[in-house]
Amino acid sequence: MKTGTISVQTENIFPIIKQFLYSDQEIFLRELVSNAVDATMKLRTLAARGEVQGEIGDTAIEILLDETAKTLTISDKGIGLTSDECERYLNQVAFSSAQEFLDKYKADGASIIGHFGLGFYSAFMVASRVEAISKSYRPDAQAVVWSCDGSPEYSLDDTTKTTRGTDMVLHLTGEDADEYLKPERITELLNKYCKFLPIEIKFQGETVNNPTPAWKKQATELDDEAYKAFYQELYPYSAEPLFHIHLNIDYPFNLTGILYFPQLKNQLEVQKNKIHLYCNQVFVTDEVKEIVPDFLQLLHGVIDSPDIPLNVSRSALQADRSVKQITNYITKKVAEKLDEMFRKDRENFEAKWENIGAFIKYGMLTDEKFADRAMKFGLLQNTEKAFFTFEEYREKVKATQTDKNENIIFLYTNSPEEHNSYVAAATAKGYDVLLNDNIIDMHFVQFLEGKLEKVQFKRIDADTVDRLVEKDETTESVLSEKEQETVKNIFAEQLKTGTSVELRALAPTDAPVQIVRPEFMRRMKEMQMMQGMDATMFGDMYNVVVNTNHNLVTEKLLKTPADSQADLALYLYDLARLQQNLLKGAELTTFIERSMRFLN
Repeated sequence: MKTGTISVQTENIFPIIKQFLYSDQEIFLRELVSNAVDATMKLRTLAARGEVQGEIGDTAIEILLDETAKTLTISDKGIGLTSDECERYLNQVAFSSAQEFLDKYKADGASIIGHFGLGFYSAFMVASRVEAISKSYRPDAQAVVWSCDGSPEYSLDDTTKTTRGTDMVLHLTGEDADEYLKPERITELLNKYCKFLPIEIKFQGETVNNPTPAWKKQATELDDEAYKAFYQELYPYSAEPLFHIHLNIDYPFNLTGILYFPQLKNQLEVQKNKIHLYCNQVFVTDEVKEIVPDFLQLLHGVIDSPDIPLNVSRSALQADRSVKQITNYITKKVAEKLDEMFRKDRENFEAKWENIGAFIKYGMLTDEKFADRAMKFGLLQNTEKAFFTFEEYREKVKATQTDKNENIIFLYTNSPEEHNSYVAAATAKGYDVLLNDNIIDMHFVQFLEGKLEKVQFKRIDADTVDRLVEKDETTESVLSEKEQETVKNIFAEQLKTGTSVELRALAPTDAPVQIVRPEFMRRMKEMQMMQGMDATMFGDMYNVVVNTNHNLVTEKLLKTPADSQADLALYLYDLARLQQNLLKGAELTTFIERSMRFLN
């Protein structure tokens, strides 16, 4: 029997590993199973080169939990270790056998996972003692057992193991280890970290992984049903995705993956942490904000790249030029897919707009390069449910909706039901009205105003229909200046303080009273409110416009007895409020009572 001291470069190495290198205790299983995969992949590489005698046979990795003995064993049938290799690789912290193997077999070692040589020591985060029982693939190799209790002291002795490979035995007797003696907890961790490792993994005899996931295959090998099946494998019982994007590039970096577009139902539901990052089929994280732009985090799926720089615990990304390249590549591929869908089957693309519209708008707002590409396939929808590209719509409304300053006015509503009377008035005048009913549209209209030359957006209730698209046209009022002053005073005295009353000479067929919300002031208030700021400085942000050419004003109001004028003014005002669905409860009851008096 031989004893010795583990070679370390600092004191108290194990507390350092526990507290700083591996902040997440549960990853010990990922690291140990990854090591077992590495040992197996090394064996396969050597066998392919003719350096292993005979058939290598079954290479499945076995994981066994013994709740009575309080042990967790990870057994592989891989390359194994000799006594000298145990001393070389297990007793020298941060000396990575995987890295050494890669250096020697660069052309054949691309799927070796470990690079740091610290993964093995993560076992001491949960185990009070660790045994490595190993037999090398080399002919006539003596099996050995290495043992350590988490101190710098270890033992190394011969043993009677007869099969090739390594059994890592973790003795789980500490307080922190109790949860890992439960089969369901081990199943959970294997499903999270090892679900797609490239070697078959069995837990208590049952296979728990898919060694050949869809993203490792060529797109030509898969049909739509295969992509859908893999989506269900990733997200069981989820609604079917709209479409997928297969990623596969090997220069200037290596990256494979499949991204899926989920059904968003025209709502910007932030479903982040649904893209899983893998490194050679080892799960790393589902927080991918460093490599996936914010808007693309609404997608689901898998990204796998050995070129993504990770810290030693594989728990976080590190700044690197390749990360920026990967980000740009993913953004470009998503834009290309959307553009292809639009060009090849526009009808189907439009049918998906309810789900993809908010996503595309969000992307255009947050990513300049995506925005430039999306100008070709981004769409506007009008209240008639017709779709147009931005340039198509400009051409559609240019003749009728160009104002006196040569600005093309894009009219829109966020609520066709609430703005029904406004939309009707605009369409009667020959105008077209867009439907912008998503919360993101508030920002998007401002974005498009900056992108589209000489285009302005106005909500349909921003002004009376004659001023939505300002022309060099005037209409005379049938009332004298004195009569107009009387009308204005009647309304101003009845409406609450701060409400602006404006008299306008509109068409006799226009409503007697209209409520308008000036575009600029309304936008400012909405922006302030969205940011959680005090928006009281903008008041109620609406104006009351009285039509001095409507007979209810010119005839009825001015000829009504003075003691009833206030009541009639409030009735006309509430009629305008009713058209915007602003009357509720007692106010609605009062309006009905006034209607009975004035309509009789």
